[in-house]
Amino acid sequence: MVTRVLVVDDSGFFRRRIVEMLEADARIQVVGTAGNGREAVDQVARLKPDVVTMDIEMPVMDGITAVRHIMASHPTPVLMFSSLTREGASATLDALDAGAVDFLPKKFDEIAADREQVKMLLRRRIHAVARRQPVGARAVISETAAKPAAGVALANGPLLARARRVQFDVVAIASSTGGPVALTQVLTRLPANFRAPVVVVQHMPASFTPAFAQRLDQQCAVSVKEAAEGDQLRGGHVYIAPGGRQMTFSQQAGKLIIHIEDGRPEMHYKPCADVSFSSIAAVCGAKVLGLVLTGMGADGREGARVLKSQGATIWSQDEASSVIYGMPMAVAEAGLSDLVMPLCDIGPSLVQTAGG
Repeated sequence: MVTRVLVVDDSGFFRRRIVEMLEADARIQVVGTAGNGREAVDQVARLKPDVVTMDIEMPVMDGITAVRHIMASHPTPVLMFSSLTREGASATLDALDAGAVDFLPKKFDEIAADREQVKMLLRRRIHAVARRQPVGARAVISETAAKPAAGVALANGPLLARARRVQFDVVAIASSTGGPVALTQVLTRLPANFRAPVVVVQHMPASFTPAFAQRLDQQCAVSVKEAAEGDQLRGGHVYIAPGGRQMTFSQQAGKLIIHIEDGRPEMHYKPCADVSFSSIAAVCGAKVLGLVLTGMGADGREGARVLKSQGATIWSQDEASSVIYGMPMAVAEAGLSDLVMPLCDIGPSLVQTAGG
């Protein structure tokens, strides 16, 4: 099956570069290009592509506004190209809020040093996002969240009751593609007095995690911060692993302490859920509630296996509500998930089991 792509950027040179990379894959067809957001909206309506690649800063209509128009009229998976600056991070998060599925750095040397690796990553990302319909704009998710699906998670009393009997010391969450929006949906449902501390590993560049943590802190009743060396875990607080580093844990004088380190250079993910999950398993054992949300790849599966071996509880997001079902699928198919549930049920279920 051929994936049909619309390439949008105000730079003719960049458009040609993207087209060249994509069309080297016989399974990808570039059906059109556009030089601004207004042209993009019109071409999406006319060409009905499977995926749109979108720049953020463009004349006539910027990429964020274009994403909002596309999601309102012809919802289509959109992959943003972003600069890895603080301003670029904020704009990219706005684009994800508007309905974009994922993003890649616009400077390709920030993706990989080897040109062939860059091409392979771009094509793989295009194929991955094309397989999923966009979750849509925030209004669509909010409507879903107001109507929990019958017969799942919240309706599954025995499983939640069993989890409720465990006094969880920490909730550990892993996510990647689609994670920023999913995490927002989960964390905004937690009350300020949520009992268990929450640690989050979201695959994200180093320049993005401070802006992401700050945005979540403004949106949530719980306190949210980028994790720092020596942070002591406290209830009602969420700690976001810094991009480009690894987050591990120790226990000192009965307190759970965060450590931030570079980790092994060969590690593919920084931060890595497998690293953080394995570390928290060694410290807290069965008193961890691990949660794997939407994301590409299988990060979190081996960490969940370690958690499970210590008696911890593992939840994962279901396929229908995931932008990319890679990470939660890896955990579920390995037989590690105690509960698989839609995104709209996860926040309320956390309150039921670990909030009091």
